[in-house]
Amino acid sequence: MLRTRIIPCLLLRNGSLVKTKRFGKFNYIGDPANTCRIFNELEVDELTILDISASKEKRIPSYNVLQEITNECFMPVSYGGGISSVKAAERVFKMGFEKVILNSSALKNPHLIRELSKAFGSQSIIVAIDVKKNFIGKQQCRGVSGKLNSKKLPMEWAKQVQDLGAGEILLTSIDREGTWSGFDLELVKSVSDAVTIPVIANGGAGCINHIGEAVKLGNASAVALGSMVVYQKKGMGVLVNFPDKKQLKKVLQ
Repeated sequence: MLRTRIIPCLLLRNGSLVKTKRFGKFNYIGDPANTCRIFNELEVDELTILDISASKEKRIPSYNVLQEITNECFMPVSYGGGISSVKAAERVFKMGFEKVILNSSALKNPHLIRELSKAFGSQSIIVAIDVKKNFIGKQQCRGVSGKLNSKKLPMEWAKQVQDLGAGEILLTSIDREGTWSGFDLELVKSVSDAVTIPVIANGGAGCINHIGEAVKLGNASAVALGSMVVYQKKGMGVLVNFPDKKQLKKVLQ
């Protein structure tokens, strides 16, 4: 088991897995349950599932799809998308998910973080912070798959969600997501250094060295991977995989 968590991050859209680029154009990846079975075989320690259309479509989570996923997963799984109440989170937990992820609903109603933290414990609440530069290069937090600009600054919002009871932050650079170009290390470090809770770096990983950079230079507590675990290589076809653990240990030493 790796000391630093390396977490496949899978994107749901209309019941299927897809992969996006900068939260825009997407490609079909495959069936969620079957993909989870493959990650079981690869002995992945943890998994994240994000429904990228739930908040945009103003709907509840696709509970039938989520149940299929938890029926197949032998590892801890976190889920985000369409969770806007304690009741919705409770249903997700009862299905077997260990953590829930808030983004758009937390931006609209920050006190939801406190409500869920009190009900289920901060260790089970992740707040996703999606960040995009505006036209003058200023980093701002986004919601609703990047469509909603909250105008909140990443470090300030990170401190606020920590104070409200979040147990972790999933930090995504929209500008880097799906590009294979590496993490926004300046962003990762600024947020990681601003809070004491774990920060999961997401968006841009293209090689094992990028993972090491996020941890060593960005001070991330964990790393989420998208393209690297669903494609053979950049520009090539779908192949569900996971980086070699010996190589990971080497870059994380």
